[in-house]
Amino acid sequence: MNKSSIRNITVVAFLGGTLLTGQASADTLLGVYLGGDGWQTDASGSFGNSEPAPDFNFNSKTQGSYFIALEHPVPLLPNIRLAHNPLEAQGVTVLNGQFQFAGRDFAVNSSLSNKVDLTSTDVVLYYELMDNSLFALDLGLNAKHIKGAASVSAQADETLQGQESVSQWLPMAYASSKIGLPLTGLDVFAQGSYIGWSDSRMYDVQAGIGYEIVDSLAVDIRLKLGYRAVNVRLDDLDDLYSNLDFKGVFAGVELHF
Repeated sequence: MNKSSIRNITVVAFLGGTLLTGQASADTLLGVYLGGDGWQTDASGSFGNSEPAPDFNFNSKTQGSYFIALEHPVPLLPNIRLAHNPLEAQGVTVLNGQFQFAGRDFAVNSSLSNKVDLTSTDVVLYYELMDNSLFALDLGLNAKHIKGAASVSAQADETLQGQESVSQWLPMAYASSKIGLPLTGLDVFAQGSYIGWSDSRMYDVQAGIGYEIVDSLAVDIRLKLGYRAVNVRLDDLDDLYSNLDFKGVFAGVELHF
């Protein structure tokens, strides 16, 4: 058997093994991804201890999100992605009806300072079903931990205030995809997590365009620009009802070692 035949058999065996594992990874040992986004959010919606809850006014806010992901070629063992997502909004609202929250009564026409903080941490376990320069697809599960609070206080009497805290783990389906545009350094991408149960749901989705400004053996650097939308609809989760939307444009950077 000549060297060419041995080489061909080796290539076929490698490709076959990759297909059997169901995971084609570009990282032969360990790939590390680090990234962060700046997100300009416009928030809207309602919260309370029951439904219907009043709609509140919120100011626009710029907030960041950060992640690290570890990818490997070990068969059947999922990759892992950790992300921290601050999600805050506050504003001032004049009530058009009576409102009871956290055991406190707020009269009609009261001017309230309102604030929500639904910051979350994501622990994502996922598999790479495809991973090449033209198309990438990841599927997995996201354990999202929401830890925060919703609060209101009367502007005329700061001692009149109410707050409800929430701390819950939510299991969510996770998907991420990317399509490369050959010879341009550009790509389009989409990513999201979703869960729905009873009258509750939550989704966190984003889509946009990326551009790889550095492609080297030491590090790849990719810039991102896109649009992100988060909806948090809670039905009596830790005594909190909500239907809140956070939407806006984001820009970020991603490093791959």
